[in-house]
Amino acid sequence: RHAGPERGVKKYRVLVSKDSLIRRMSVGSQFKEEADNFFKVVNNTLTDDELKEVYALFKQASFGDCNTEKPGMLDLKGKAKWDAWDGKKGLGKEDAMSQYL
Repeated sequence: RHAGPERGVKKYRVLVSKDSLIRRMSVGSQFKEEADNFFKVVNNTLTDDELKEVYALFKQASFGDCNTEKPGMLDLKGKAKWDAWDGKKGLGKEDAMSQYL
């Protein structure tokens, strides 16, 4: 009898390539660095639409699909930000990170 997993315990193989894992870590690291530096570098030359796009990509990359209630109609800024993020619904986190960069 050989030494193996206990009876009833299954072994699972991770089917993620090393290159894929490194690429994901690299995009994630790059995204974090860019996000941290964005507010230090951002200036008044960005239009409102550009700011909403950057905000939406950041939220989608960080949290995935919009998961909050839509702000009331009197909260114009909050509603605009929510609409921008909700417009990215279905975009994968890694794709959002790449677009953000």
